[in-house]
Amino acid sequence: MHCGPPGVKLGSMGIEEYGGGQGPRPDVLVVTTDGVPGHRVQEVIGEVFGLTVRSRHLGSQIGAGLKSMVGGELKGLTKTLVQTRNQAMERLVEQARARGANAVLAFRFDVTDAADVGTEVCAYGTAVVLARE
Repeated sequence: MHCGPPGVKLGSMGIEEYGGGQGPRPDVLVVTTDGVPGHRVQEVIGEVFGLTVRSRHLGSQIGAGLKSMVGGELKGLTKTLVQTRNQAMERLVEQARARGANAVLAFRFDVTDAADVGTEVCAYGTAVVLARE
């Protein structure tokens, strides 16, 4: 099954397995920019974040170790990191929504090792209320 634009080969991983982000017309818009064209910031609510920590799976570590010797993408780890980032982003959106925001500006991810047992992924940004100009 080919899920991408014509002429783009995606390999065996579908677009939902290696990408993320929001669908059309979300109730809480998340952008990496400091503003949204055609809108003004009516209220700054403050920092919001979504955090998750995933343990390392021994099987995927062994597979990644073997794959790193011959080169190529570590598809199992890619899929896990995408799922982890999407979960962190969902938590960020939940927090923003609960605080009355309709947008998150300056959205970023931070990924760090968590005491050599897993990976911490934090999605963060500034929760705001946007109004159309």
